[in-house]
Amino acid sequence: MRFRDIIGQEDVKRQLIQSAREGRVPHAQLFAGRLGVGKLQLAMAYAQYLNCQHPTAEDSCGECPTCLQFEKMQHPDLHFTFPIVKSDAGDTCNDFMDDFRKMALEKRYFSIDDWYETLEIENKQAVIYEKESGEIVRKLSLKAYGEGYKVMIIWQAEKMNITCANKLLKLLEEPPAKTLFFLVSEMPERLLPTILSRVQLIRVPPLLDEQITQALIERGTDEQNAADIAHIAQGSYLRALQMADEKEDNQVFMEDFVSLMRWAWMVGHKKDYESLLKLRQWSLKMADAKMGREKQKAFLQFVQRQIRENYIYNYQLPQVNYQMREEKTFSSKFAVFIHSGNVEKIMNELDKAERQITQNGNAKIIFFDLCLQMIVLIKK
Repeated sequence: MRFRDIIGQEDVKRQLIQSAREGRVPHAQLFAGRLGVGKLQLAMAYAQYLNCQHPTAEDSCGECPTCLQFEKMQHPDLHFTFPIVKSDAGDTCNDFMDDFRKMALEKRYFSIDDWYETLEIENKQAVIYEKESGEIVRKLSLKAYGEGYKVMIIWQAEKMNITCANKLLKLLEEPPAKTLFFLVSEMPERLLPTILSRVQLIRVPPLLDEQITQALIERGTDEQNAADIAHIAQGSYLRALQMADEKEDNQVFMEDFVSLMRWAWMVGHKKDYESLLKLRQWSLKMADAKMGREKQKAFLQFVQRQIRENYIYNYQLPQVNYQMREEKTFSSKFAVFIHSGNVEKIMNELDKAERQITQNGNAKIIFFDLCLQMIVLIKK
């Protein structure tokens, strides 16, 4: 990956390039920042730049044999460590490298959830196990293939178990010659203090709204929607991509949310019992097996976000109100019914419904009970 392939982060890019050109490359660095801002991408571009045979003042050349191998994530001196779940498929990163490489090259920006989906695992936590520390030592003890650096990139470094992290301490402090460690973390506070004391911190800030907007437009999103999504994404390009891809689902979710709140309001304020029958029909629709539990949970999460944003809407502070255009239109009339007297109870009911769906509860009962709770709470 080249620096030019990464959205924004111009200050970090300049910092990394300057360190390379001045020969001041710390042997252990931690790329830390929130989800989807380009941490891993910067680490990969930096590794390529440091090993490029013809680097320029702005980027790696992208044409030399070394660059071509780095861009395919197949250079012998480029190594990756990442969380796994031990299984019949294997118990070290080597056994999952083809899957990781394929995901990284296809998606470019991805999350731990994308990795779980690739591995087809549910209800398990991936870990960087103790055995991986031995593999890291083994890989870095091998003779370098080229004249550049051997680079070990540890993605999701906070998922190293304590034994693995402790076994890497000496290697981080005194690595072999021309060997670099790039740790990548969304939660550096979970790393051992002894690890943090041995690395130089590279803070990767949130992206600017205009940077995300432009990237989405180039990807095919219309300008207005791109701007709305960028604002809601709060500096995460990955979150923006997810929202752009979920646009069709979110439109359906919005229609269902409006129906739920409108009919609940009609029953509570107008005693319109035809609306109660509509709520019953609505709950049956939401409980339909064709919808599936994952989509039911996604809808409930969407509603929680809408309730939160409607509450904030009342304060008339657009800079902290994260909604799309059609969502704001509905909030202009509905937000007044979400206030300090009911917002916490509504959020608790939605959270309870989500947990019950996750626990395979009866969806028909769960959604109709939610309707009844909304009637009472919105009336307050």
